[in-house]
Amino acid sequence: MHKENYNVIGVMSGTSLDGVDLAHIKFEINNHKWSYEIYECDTISYSNEIISKLKNGINFSKDELSELNLEYTNLLGNIISDFILKNNISNLDAVCSHGHTILHQPQNGFTLQIGNLPEIAKITHQKVVCDFRVQDVNLGGQGAPLVPIGDRILFSDFDYCLNLGGFSNISFEANNQRIAFDISPVNTVLNFYANTFGLEYDDKGKISASGNLNSELYEELNNLEFFHKSYPKSLGFEFVKETVLPIIERYQISTEDKMRTFTEHIAFQIGNVLQSKSGKLLVSGGGVYNDFLIERMKAQLPTIEIIIPDEKTIKFKEALIFALLGVLKLRNEINVLASVTGAKHDHSSGEIFE
Repeated sequence: MHKENYNVIGVMSGTSLDGVDLAHIKFEINNHKWSYEIYECDTISYSNEIISKLKNGINFSKDELSELNLEYTNLLGNIISDFILKNNISNLDAVCSHGHTILHQPQNGFTLQIGNLPEIAKITHQKVVCDFRVQDVNLGGQGAPLVPIGDRILFSDFDYCLNLGGFSNISFEANNQRIAFDISPVNTVLNFYANTFGLEYDDKGKISASGNLNSELYEELNNLEFFHKSYPKSLGFEFVKETVLPIIERYQISTEDKMRTFTEHIAFQIGNVLQSKSGKLLVSGGGVYNDFLIERMKAQLPTIEIIIPDEKTIKFKEALIFALLGVLKLRNEINVLASVTGAKHDHSSGEIFE
């Protein structure tokens, strides 16, 4: 007999490298309907040294990656322990942690999220559910996106759920199946250029708004092969580093123009996915604070109602959903949808360490 209430912490580190998101969440299931409440939550920023290692991990040797994995597991374990102590959280059922993606090459049957070593349970003195992507890749899936089952279970009032983080991704129901896929890079590129001004990000999109659209770059980006592929499909930082940035850097234009053009590209690709559709679109993730991007999205989506939720949901939706994935794993229930990832079948993914 399964429990009806769960007291958990969701932990997420995204590709935009803005830090570790932690959210203390209580779930309740009543007549097969899930509800939740987000209590204490926080984002713990990374040091410049860790950011540098996470950015460059893609180039590390196998031994260097093993060392980074252990270092990051210790860091993450201590961040979680401090969060529990600071907020006086007790009687947890589990800590549900995504880890941090360093390599994502599903086409080669490989994905690596560091911070998911068994040691994390010893450091936190908690049951830990983690490493949600590997099993899906082993089953022939993309290992991503994993959030859509949470969209289906927790946010069914919306026709579409869009996340604007390091990458944009969307999920929705079609023909009684959940469909989801990555759309394009977002903050992985915009933050890269904001960093050249000594800024962490482009506040409200002001820098992008000050630039001019370069139509040649805009066309070249929109014509990339990825954008013409059908789903399931997912993106990793490799795509940004090896494909997108080299294209942008070939253009002898101002950084403002590069950012303006890329923002228009993001909005166009989102509009392309939702072309001629109508309904309610829930938007979350750090990109929500980019007013210029939201403005350009609205121009591309005249028949869609864009809804931006409360602050906690904006910032911690992914931590919330990975908390749910962990609870579903504890219940041995499906937490990854084959319709989304392309795996051989739906499955209950993740490792449990105690």
